[in-house]
Amino acid sequence: MATCAKGCAPAVRFCQRVNRLKTLDDDMMATSLKRCLSTLDLTLLGVGGMVGSGLYVLTGTVAKDTAGPAVILSFLFAGIASLLAAFCYAEFGARIPKTGSAYMFTYVSVGEVWAFLIGWNVILENMIGGAAVARAWSGYLDSIFNHAIQNFTETHIMQWNVPFLAHYPDLLAAGILVVASFFISFGVQVSSYLNHIFSTISMGVIVFILVFGFVLAEPANWSQEQGGFAPYGMSGILAGSATCFYAFVGFDVIASSSEEAKNPQKAIPIATAISLGLAATAYILVSTVLTLMVPWHTLDPNSALADAFFRRGYSWAGVVVAVGSICAMNTVLLCNLFSLPRIVYAMAEDGLFFSFFARVNPITKVPVNAILVFGILMATMALIFDLEALVQFLSIGTLLAYTFVAASVIVLRFQPDKGSSKGTASTSPNPNADPSPAPLESQTITEENEELKQYESFSDKLQLVERQKSREKRGVGQLRACWEPYLDRVLGDFEPGEVVAFSVMTLIVSSVSLCAVLEFGNNQLQLPTWSFTMLLVIFSSAFILSLVLIWVHEPQRNTKTFQVPLVPLTPGASILFNVFLMMKLSLLTWIRFTVWIAIGLIVYFGYGIWHSKEGIRELQPKDMAARYVVLPSGSLVETVQSVQPDGQVDASVHHINASAAEESTGRR
Repeated sequence: MATCAKGCAPAVRFCQRVNRLKTLDDDMMATSLKRCLSTLDLTLLGVGGMVGSGLYVLTGTVAKDTAGPAVILSFLFAGIASLLAAFCYAEFGARIPKTGSAYMFTYVSVGEVWAFLIGWNVILENMIGGAAVARAWSGYLDSIFNHAIQNFTETHIMQWNVPFLAHYPDLLAAGILVVASFFISFGVQVSSYLNHIFSTISMGVIVFILVFGFVLAEPANWSQEQGGFAPYGMSGILAGSATCFYAFVGFDVIASSSEEAKNPQKAIPIATAISLGLAATAYILVSTVLTLMVPWHTLDPNSALADAFFRRGYSWAGVVVAVGSICAMNTVLLCNLFSLPRIVYAMAEDGLFFSFFARVNPITKVPVNAILVFGILMATMALIFDLEALVQFLSIGTLLAYTFVAASVIVLRFQPDKGSSKGTASTSPNPNADPSPAPLESQTITEENEELKQYESFSDKLQLVERQKSREKRGVGQLRACWEPYLDRVLGDFEPGEVVAFSVMTLIVSSVSLCAVLEFGNNQLQLPTWSFTMLLVIFSSAFILSLVLIWVHEPQRNTKTFQVPLVPLTPGASILFNVFLMMKLSLLTWIRFTVWIAIGLIVYFGYGIWHSKEGIRELQPKDMAARYVVLPSGSLVETVQSVQPDGQVDASVHHINASAAEESTGRR
């Protein structure tokens, strides 16, 4: 056993090293960035991140090919599912007002290597998202001019036929990204002003679409002659909701901006709720107008709204819609270029990414290096990659980040405060006070009735301890008092929060297994009915049991900042839905994702693990404390003295022994 323990020690140390948690500063509001964003600024950032090209392109695509007029219900279900993830982001953004979004939340609660991989995927997600929107922006503008830009580029500049690459370099898309990066580098206030302008124009166009569209609405377009309200049935509505879910992925820009918010504890939850509500309302109402204006099966997926007004004879209204769509795409571009450098900055600030990106301009108070470098990289991707190839890889990083944030909410909610004993936080008003000595053989104890009573026997003191234990409030991460008589024998020996951590792992594994059986059991795997049913029962039971085991423990009850309601049910449902959508992705997407993860691991183990500030902090010498027991006059006295690590231990011991000798001599 000793040999095994000795052999396993390096592996244990390695696991502890890659799973270390980030230590937060006492002053959570301290930052090298500039706190200047109000609740309105954050709300408009969230709206700009969600109401973009999806409103003008996605609505027509889903309505024609997937759900019909029932795309309204698809957006409703997608909005509810997005709300589950938004709750988790809002709690973390208010509780930990630091930039980095999902990366920071995972680092605080799950571990370093997982945080790096989440941040690595969020970087790719923002790069692809920005490049895809720029490509869509260019294509939409090009379609207004009858593809004159594409024809000129292919004829006079160059074109190529390479797999996964565009047929021609999109100079317009690359140029708009370079210009946007240049403006964003001037500071967060400039970014906010630009977002205000484009968001205001976009929302004005949406109001115009709704008012004018309802005037032109024809209820006959929902009739049975045109295919009915839900021509593809419930399966089409659910498939459409899976696609519509990606219309709401932009709300995480609010959490990314928490370190630049004036009052993040209140502004983050309010901005998240309002922006998500506005975006869901806009998508539902615009879908209603679109499918009532023209028959759903005649929609143009590429420019559904503008084409609908053109077909109804209002070409000038189509131009207004085109202007609104370009402004909406600009807001999404700004949000991607706003979020990406701040995530890179957060990783570099923690030492997990190259320190070059952690530099903040002293005048503009923004990470200029990260903005310019990744803006150029994003422009390069938009220049050479096709839009379809970019979009296919966009969703997996988002869903993985949502899953880890939901799991982090559960872990952090049931994790005892650092420095607490067995999950019970210290209630001493003075954190620097010396710990009180342990009860001695002869000690006076004050009862609730203020009487003084001398306890001499061990059995009397044991009974007192039992009575106090039954009255004390349960600590965070411990079993609830009402469940202790039933589960204490099974779960009582675990450390506070340990059972919850294992349950979260089981929750994720059972979610993956359950969704895999649902998605592949009947078709690819061709399981017999009894086997399919048995696996569903087993994995569903494991999922529910994990939720129950988490629920029977004491959570943190913090009323100072926003908290996700119905924990662990809300984040558990978010995990299940995100995993199910990940199972819907193609095999090629998973292969690309695996390659990107492998590159990220090379970066982490080649650079991040060696430069991690948490690792450097662990190696720094800490103040040591030694406890000495001296026996003056035959009585037992316990004293605590601080001992310096630099060879001063002998001097401290000598001082204590000398003091004890003087006291003993004086008493004699």
